[in-house]
Parts: sequence; structure tokens; C-alpha cells
Amino acid sequence: QVQLVESGGGLVQAGESLRLSCAATGSVFNINRMGWYRQAPGKQRELVATITTGGSTNYADSVKARFTISRDNAKKTVSLQMNSLKPEDTAVYYCNADILESGRGWYKPYWGQGTQVTVSS
Repeated sequence: QVQLVESGGGLVQAGESLRLSCAATGSVFNINRMGWYRQAPGKQRELVATITTGGSTNYADSVKARFTISRDNAKKTVSLQMNSLKPEDTAVYYCNADILESGRGWYKPYWGQGTQVTVSS
């Protein structure tokens, strides 16, 4: 069974940094696009950043120049380095990946369980 396991959330003050990590476990044959999304209380889930297998990245305007997404294809991990955090970055952050499970013929989107990031002013 394929799972995405996240780590690295927490409580920080404005201006500080956090690094989120996510690892794909189980019968993973291949991973296509990976990314991070977030959902603040009372708001819809929104895209934060994505990265392709080849390393092409895409960021939400609100996090450009502050957040950096990276991946290790061999380790099946994706990370999000978050610098200069703001109170408006407070949300539950979710890892997402399009995964080809061993024995299946199509890619399926998977989600992590979510990790809380809280930024105090």
C-alpha cells in the first residue's frame, strides 16, 4: 500500500524558517509530479508549489522567493524549505504526488496526512 508520510511542521515566529519533508512508502514503482498544498481554517486547499521529475518547479505567487521545493527521486522524497515565514502562512500543509504503484497501469494522486504549520506574529 502506498503512503505519503510528512514531517517537519511546528510553531515558529514570523521571519523564521521551517522545512517540511514527505516520503513515499510502500509499493511505489514511479512518481511523476510532486507538490505541496495548504489549507488554512475556513479556506479552500490551495497549491503552494509543485515539482516535476525533471526538476521544473511552480510556485504560488504568495510564496515565491521565500519557499523552495526540491525532490530526491532515488529516495522518493519531496521537501519544502520555507523561509521568512509570515502569519498568513499558517495552515495545514499537505504533500501530494502522482504515483504509479507496482502492478498497476496508471498514475494515481496520493495525499499525505497533513502537518500543521503555525506562524505567530
